Amino acid sequence: MLRHRSLLLAAGLAATGAVQAGAQAPAPRANPFFTVSTLPYQAPPFDRIRDADYQPALEEGMRRERAEIDAIAARTDTPTFDNTILAMERSGRLLNRVSTAFGAMTQANTDSTLQRVQREEAPRLAAHNDATYLNDRLFRRVKSVYDRRASLGLDADQKALVERYYRTFVRAGAQLSEADKARLRALNQEESRLNTSFRSKLLAATSAAALVVDDPAQLAGLGEGDVAAAAEAARQRGMPGKWVLPLQNTTQQPAQASLRDRALRERLFRASTGRAERGDSNDTRGVILRLAEVRAERAKLLGFRTYADYRLSDQMAKTPEAAIGLLTGLVPAATAKARGEAADMQAMIDAQGGGFKLEPWDWQYYAEQVRKARYDLDESQIKPYFELDRVLQDGVFYAANRLYGLTFKERKDIPVYHPDVRVFEVFDADGKPLALFYCDYFKRDNKNGGAWMSNFVGQSGLYGTRPVVYNVANFTKPAPGQPALLTFSDVTTMFHEFGHALHGMFSRVEYPTLSGTSVPRDFVEFPSQFNEHWSLEPSVFAHYARHYQTGAPMPQELVERIKRSSTFDQGFATTEALGAALLDMAWHARPAGSPVQDVDAFEADALRRYGVAMAEVPPRYHTSYFAHVWGSGYAAGYYAYLWSEVLDHDAYSWFQEHGGMTRANGQRFRDMVLSRGSTQEVGALYRAFRGRDPSVEPLLRERGLKPAPGGEK
Repeated sequence: MLRHRSLLLAAGLAATGAVQAGAQAPAPRANPFFTVSTLPYQAPPFDRIRDADYQPALEEGMRRERAEIDAIAARTDTPTFDNTILAMERSGRLLNRVSTAFGAMTQANTDSTLQRVQREEAPRLAAHNDATYLNDRLFRRVKSVYDRRASLGLDADQKALVERYYRTFVRAGAQLSEADKARLRALNQEESRLNTSFRSKLLAATSAAALVVDDPAQLAGLGEGDVAAAAEAARQRGMPGKWVLPLQNTTQQPAQASLRDRALRERLFRASTGRAERGDSNDTRGVILRLAEVRAERAKLLGFRTYADYRLSDQMAKTPEAAIGLLTGLVPAATAKARGEAADMQAMIDAQGGGFKLEPWDWQYYAEQVRKARYDLDESQIKPYFELDRVLQDGVFYAANRLYGLTFKERKDIPVYHPDVRVFEVFDADGKPLALFYCDYFKRDNKNGGAWMSNFVGQSGLYGTRPVVYNVANFTKPAPGQPALLTFSDVTTMFHEFGHALHGMFSRVEYPTLSGTSVPRDFVEFPSQFNEHWSLEPSVFAHYARHYQTGAPMPQELVERIKRSSTFDQGFATTEALGAALLDMAWHARPAGSPVQDVDAFEADALRRYGVAMAEVPPRYHTSYFAHVWGSGYAAGYYAYLWSEVLDHDAYSWFQEHGGMTRANGQRFRDMVLSRGSTQEVGALYRAFRGRDPSVEPLLRERGLKPAPGGEK
């Protein structure tokens, strides 16, 4: 099946602890994964789950699924949808149950035990998947159903599921010779080990590279709450009397917008960009070189020129050339705007008698200075109006109510995996229960960087399960007693990730393989980026943008300044995103047999070749800490953010043309896009909603790369 699987070893729990002579040994504790959760929505019982439960449950889940798959492959009757495709769809319930929880913990709340289990299980996961997808007898049954799909009387969803399984088997190597299958198995296991190694190294490198400050005077420019948070971060690391600025996963760090001390800004920037390039045990570059070559060799075995060709063949873009064409088509306008922005900042530096050339560690700081001068706007004015809980409940949830009729009730009785996590029950417009939503917003040293959505329980008509979804972010945790105040970028992140959550919650699909966010990578970011638009919808913004102390709404003139500045610094933002996306493509558009010797030299050459090598605007992620492509599922897929952004702005323009934020429009979007999963080809899905193919024009206008009608926005 298409869900990410973990391989299992051998079942069994070891009893621990001494037993008094003559006393009856206590019954072994039941593994909570071995039975379906009795909590609402089958939510994971985190109050009963222990680290020691994961590996035995993975192993037993593997054993059970292997037996189920072997039984299907061994059948000698005529293959049918029910005895082959549906039987596979029903397999692996235990494995999926433990894998979803284990995957969540290894990303958001890991520890040394979970990292060990992850290292041990990663190559076995690859072997387990191969045991299914490279099983010739099983593939013959799948192919038989696929070849006769037009004559079997299947409905549209059944046909889509048959085609999905067949395509997955072929892409996994089911048609290879036995010798090539053996080589593919070895490469798959090696790639899995390398992925895990990269994630572990980067997590440790990011934690170790956090900037330690001895003198509070160096923190001048940061708000009182940010300084307190830095002191609390130091205290938690056993460094009382110091201040710590933990790193986010991106190249640029939020504090650079406020820190007046230029030397400290440079230290923070270099800590960020060099975090995984220190030549120590956490240096990721050796892993990356081998990982890129393994992927290229896998693609060649599977009949593709490059790994990018392999990955994009079943995406909306179809080919690397199409994706690169979109990206490079944006480069001239983006870099021209970025150069203009750099000139504005250099002029300000010169006017202040700075006597230095603008460097990348200066960009955020002077961008704020220019923004303040041009729009009389800075973050210190804005953040008091963006208190996290108010943004969540009066912004994110309120917008979902306006568009879709949803209501939310916090549940204190659902166990969580960390005290920072909150749980809400979601009710549909008719008052019926719809989903559970978990949110885990604050940064921790044992949490991967960035922000993401996934699910503990997926929607399925087949199983009768309703969605249990979660959002994770890395916002700065305030010191005790202080409010959690956000930047507007953080606000946008909350709306973005909740857009993914809505995609999962609204799924109305029979088969789990096709449900929720199980769509092409360059479509999956469309609902999330679309949801960002409602953060500035006037009625929504007015509802949540209120001062955390007084409750007063943000003054209208400040609101207007935020709106006028919405395209400010978009040359930088677009150029750094293009740099990362094109860098990803450069690594994965190389044929096998053309190994790279030096990560840094390859990166520099790729950025020059694609015209995005601006010293002042580094890529959003340098190669060595580009977790999206080396440790996650976005390899040869980071372009998806910009590809999906074309869709999201175009769809938003449809809303603007049809009355804006109305329940009727929301219901139409829900019915035609958010509820459909992968039951239909996504290009056709979009065209049915929009009435035509998407246009890039709205994206260019929204990013300020092209004047809006009547003048620049």
